Amino acid sequence: MLSYQHLYHAGNLADVQKHALLCFMLDYLVQKDKPLTYIETHAGRGLYMLDAEEAVKTGEAEKGIAALEQAFAPDHPYRLRLSETRARWGDAAYPGSPLLAALSLRDMDRMHLAELHPQEHRILSEVIHPWSPHLQKKDGLAMAMAVTPPEPRRGLMLIDPPYEVKADYDLLPDQIAKIVRKWNVGIIALWYPLLTNAAHIGMLADLSARFPDALRHEVRFPAAKVGHKMIGSGMFIINAPWGTEAEAKRISRLFS
Repeated sequence: MLSYQHLYHAGNLADVQKHALLCFMLDYLVQKDKPLTYIETHAGRGLYMLDAEEAVKTGEAEKGIAALEQAFAPDHPYRLRLSETRARWGDAAYPGSPLLAALSLRDMDRMHLAELHPQEHRILSEVIHPWSPHLQKKDGLAMAMAVTPPEPRRGLMLIDPPYEVKADYDLLPDQIAKIVRKWNVGIIALWYPLLTNAAHIGMLADLSARFPDALRHEVRFPAAKVGHKMIGSGMFIINAPWGTEAEAKRISRLFS
């Protein structure tokens, strides 16, 4: 469908949960002097201006990153990446997950990104160019299947679809299982929304049955406005790095 544009929602409460966990995991991985691979299936544009008309219209960033940033320690990797982004692009800049990854990785690491939306792909290619990623304009899960197992084999994959198609919830468990069979040492992190219609329940039950040792972290918050269906945010992480569960608990306290 290709209608979703994250600029309306950048920096919202779901982003805070997802991006804080992502930055924590990447920071853990880069502490070891061995290369890694970062893979993202639905990358978006990478950089968002929170003073843009679209972002201001929803006001979601005001309730998200603007309200919670100071709750993170100054040396938290999420805070550090936010500061680096603003130093490069200005105070209104907010990094999407591919930019957070690019700022976290080292020269020895590799990055594979996919974004199918023409406008988002064009902007992402301009933003992310200095880091020379492998960027493809194709279906993200098809890309993920094609590049796994990656080289280097250490690494993390973020799957963050817009869930525009209801069938995504039914298809993702099988697709993730296929990726894990090819890349059993990879960290696979799936983001999903908590919706008033509970569309995620069946998918999470299927995933939990297949991967009983995975970390499931959810936070809840009020709908952005009357009539909005998203009332929370979740991350399902297979092979979560050491310390991620404790970090997830710290993040949960920010939403309580």
